[in-house]
Amino acid sequence: VISKFRFPGRRVLLIVIMIGLLMPVALLTVPLYLLFIKLHLVNTIWAVIIPSMVSPFGVFLGNVYADSSVPTELLEAARIDGAGEFRIFSTMVLRLLAPAMVTIFLFIFVATWNNFLLPLMMITDENLQPVTQGLYGMMAYFAPDKGAVMLASVIGVVPLVILFLVLQRYWQSGLAAGAVKG
Repeated sequence: VISKFRFPGRRVLLIVIMIGLLMPVALLTVPLYLLFIKLHLVNTIWAVIIPSMVSPFGVFLGNVYADSSVPTELLEAARIDGAGEFRIFSTMVLRLLAPAMVTIFLFIFVATWNNFLLPLMMITDENLQPVTQGLYGMMAYFAPDKGAVMLASVIGVVPLVILFLVLQRYWQSGLAAGAVKG
């Protein structure tokens, strides 16, 4: 929407997104904690998932990718053929943006998976603690034996490797090549 539509306040919105890129995540942890206390979401998995769903980097990367990979001529041709905005978005634009969406999802997932401070603040239940918290706790128990911690680290990375392998087929370049005459 930001890359293909011109509307009042577009530049301000892009500047706000850029400022969001410059803001460290740790700076927002305490205000998020206070907000989630009021929402009664502390010590739930949602206290980690909901803040991770909003990513200024994801919006910025999606904007740049859409600007370069979704030809305006293709959208105009679909409008001339009588397609509505929702149909254009759901049948054409989403397919063209699939590699970017997979990349953004993986960036956000890996950042959430490796996040230490937010789960440390939000989750006290040992059954809900993520891998990073478990590895930190293992350091106290297995201090002389670093092999156990290294093995746990490798096991903790296995879900990420599986996710990368499953989603790699969506990274295809040139999906729109040939869609528009040059």
